[in-house]
Amino acid sequence: MGENGAEKHNQQASFPAMEVSIELGHHQQPQGGSKFYDDDQRLKRTGTLWTASAHIITAVIGSGVLSLAWAIAQLGWVAGPAVMLLFSFVIYYTSSLLADCYRFGDPITGKRNYTYMDAVHAYLGGFKVKFCGVIQYANLFGVAIGYTIAASISMMAIRRSNCFHEKGDKSPCHISSNPYMIIFGVSEIIFSQIPDFDQIWWLSIVAAVMSFTYSSIGLVLGIVQTIENGGFKGSLSGISIGTVTETQKIWRSLQALGDIAFAYSFSIILIEIQDTIKAPPPSEAKVMKKATMLSLAVTTFFYMVCGCMGYAAFGDDAPGNLLTGFGFYNPFWLLDIANAAIVIHLVGAYQVFCQPLFAFVEKWARQTWPKSTFITKETRIPLSSTRSYNLNLFRLVWRSAFVVLTTIISMLLPFFNDVVGLLGALGFWPLTVYFPIEMYIAQKKVPKWSTRWVSLQMLSIACLIVSISAAAGSIAGVVTDLKVYRPFKTSY
Repeated sequence: MGENGAEKHNQQASFPAMEVSIELGHHQQPQGGSKFYDDDQRLKRTGTLWTASAHIITAVIGSGVLSLAWAIAQLGWVAGPAVMLLFSFVIYYTSSLLADCYRFGDPITGKRNYTYMDAVHAYLGGFKVKFCGVIQYANLFGVAIGYTIAASISMMAIRRSNCFHEKGDKSPCHISSNPYMIIFGVSEIIFSQIPDFDQIWWLSIVAAVMSFTYSSIGLVLGIVQTIENGGFKGSLSGISIGTVTETQKIWRSLQALGDIAFAYSFSIILIEIQDTIKAPPPSEAKVMKKATMLSLAVTTFFYMVCGCMGYAAFGDDAPGNLLTGFGFYNPFWLLDIANAAIVIHLVGAYQVFCQPLFAFVEKWARQTWPKSTFITKETRIPLSSTRSYNLNLFRLVWRSAFVVLTTIISMLLPFFNDVVGLLGALGFWPLTVYFPIEMYIAQKKVPKWSTRWVSLQMLSIACLIVSISAAAGSIAGVVTDLKVYRPFKTSY
């Protein structure tokens, strides 16, 4: 798989959400008037089409966008963009099925499912709920580690870009990743103290703006490089045999398929995002479908132009990450801005994915030890005349411990991005395709062996094959990394 293969997984994979009633963004309230409370007696939700779109864009346009030039280089000018469009349609379709599962029964007044697992529990039940939970836990834990590694790589890229500027492009400029992982960890400990998903809408909007910033810089640098080359590089069929062996070509193409599939995955936190949307009319499902269409259209456009221009600029030599793979050395200040934007975006994305896990564990703790003041007591700390912060000791200790643990694992296994790629590969099919389809069949009572039933199952099987193929590519990456592995000794 080589350096590109390992590097390209830097900040990728579809990483998920959480279990049985994870209370995302709304603490249970006593019975109250409809002026302040929704139909489930929780504080009124305030989310709109725009905040939901910002959450989705933050979750979807990960810095994985920068590795799409590598993915298109493996597939070529025909298959690359075609695969990208195909996946955007599949994800939109399965996300629409999932949005209809937010309420059980009536789409306007039915019982709300607060989380992905609530929906699986309501529609499918039994073993499938546990199966869903295990995959979600593994993926969520993986995303925290993957984002820590990805952020440290961008922070190091800023340091190295300045080093190249001072000492010339050929100097080694070796830098350890550990200090940068610790810096990222400390910032996440602070942000993870925000109690609810509802309250991180501003962080999502900042993160979404940052993702456009670095994507645009990658795009502009790709266009400039293409003009400098005097034309487009690349071929219709992708990287040529000779540059890589036939086996490598197949392997890399499978990985590219997986990369593109996971670059789009956000279904796993779709229900949690939907649970922040204000009550009907229009129904939450309608708003969510519009938000999904809007954010996927924006995402696909960005993915297309960034991936295609990166491939046009570098052809077969497209780096695993346009901004940290040093396809470009100058202008160094522009690269610094882009990498700083990646870091800020990842700070927000980490919270969007981890808040569901935090909420789940805290709910479980409250139910298990209801009399413990350590777990349940909230201490009000006034911040200003109108605002205050509720400090909860258990939340402070557990969330900080979680961030510390993910940071240590990132330092211990800095190639964990391949393991995360593997978790993403295993999570893509069940969470993005299988469960939404099965819940839709149960909800609409689709008859077995009818045309619709067969079509849905064929879609599910095709996506399962993509998941297995991409998992194989990630396993190859882990094997390659282990050959040169030294704990805590990673430098670039």
